[in-house]
Amino acid sequence: MTVDRPKFSEPLHVGRPNIGDRARLADRINGALDRLWLSNDGVLVREFEERVAALTGTRHCVTTCNATTGLQIAAQAAGIKAGDEVIVPSFTCVATAQALAWIGVVPVFCDLEEKSAGADPAHVEQLIGPRTRGIVGVHVFGSPCPIDPLTDVAARHGLPLLFDAAHAFGNTYLRDPIGGFGLAEVFSFHATKFVNSFEGGAIVTNDDEFAERARTMRNMGSNGDREVVSTGTVARMHEISAAMGLTSLDAMDEFIEVNERNHACYLENLAAVPGVQLRSQPAGERANHQYVVVEVDERVSGVHRDQLHAVLHANNVLARRYFHPACHQVEPFRSRAELHAPLPLPRTEALVDRVLALPTGTSVGVEQVRGICELIADAVRDALGDVAP
Repeated sequence: MTVDRPKFSEPLHVGRPNIGDRARLADRINGALDRLWLSNDGVLVREFEERVAALTGTRHCVTTCNATTGLQIAAQAAGIKAGDEVIVPSFTCVATAQALAWIGVVPVFCDLEEKSAGADPAHVEQLIGPRTRGIVGVHVFGSPCPIDPLTDVAARHGLPLLFDAAHAFGNTYLRDPIGGFGLAEVFSFHATKFVNSFEGGAIVTNDDEFAERARTMRNMGSNGDREVVSTGTVARMHEISAAMGLTSLDAMDEFIEVNERNHACYLENLAAVPGVQLRSQPAGERANHQYVVVEVDERVSGVHRDQLHAVLHANNVLARRYFHPACHQVEPFRSRAELHAPLPLPRTEALVDRVLALPTGTSVGVEQVRGICELIADAVRDALGDVAP
């Protein structure tokens, strides 16, 4: 498909930041400046933690400077140490695996189950060995992974179960908020997330002792009395990030409404396009819809996902191939497959070749969504025309 002039004059992004009420954000930042309290469990951080805990129905929220350090702290607070193995899906952002590897833990990659694109519980159980010390599930694109089956597997083997919930803030599983499952769940409030704190993360849990360990570890191993009682790191969220996080929470329902509108528009306008299917969230559950993801079946559409990706980019639609390549296909894990993945992982390797994330959020309107769908439909029509008898 030749492009003389891009369809969109300005780039359309996946995950462009939602801002919220700028005046309220400025008020919060000015309040922090007036108090001369910019870090170390300030007023705004504590308020943000309270609101996140309330929204997730958990007893504790421990904010962090980002979700990657949150995962590292959660793993160590769960008793996972360097040299231990943790089973984790390969179909996830590489940060999930890197967070573990960076603290000396060996991520052992499992395959996915089709419906949620989360960890396949049966494969997880097959991979449990003498060095396994934990399981990490991932709620990919916000769709809950098989929480109950994974919980059963972890309980049978006496393993801590953590969840990377970076995509799933505000979502539910069996109508209960994501956040209260397993030993702990970790959220991301990176700028690309629909609720953002510029950069930030949070560990939520109902386990009092775990929460205290995590809170101590994120603050140089210092407890509430400023006594150093363990090893730790510096992973605190600061007041300016919390100001943005609170402002995002204020507008959370509005952001979800926009995402739902865009998702419905994509669904309507792609329904008749052969070989292009929108991934859906579970029926009856609350979903933030911050990701619009299609699967491209080349056998039906006549076009490979990478070809469609190129067409969209040529028209200033900056679609993303989440998560291509899979974790076991990138370094350093690829070169040490014997440690990380009993290959192949057929369902993972098939899905990473099909998925494409499309722009949404408050910076994308329905007319732009329709234009993106027209580009996709035209690309498929041209491809099928090329192969027609």
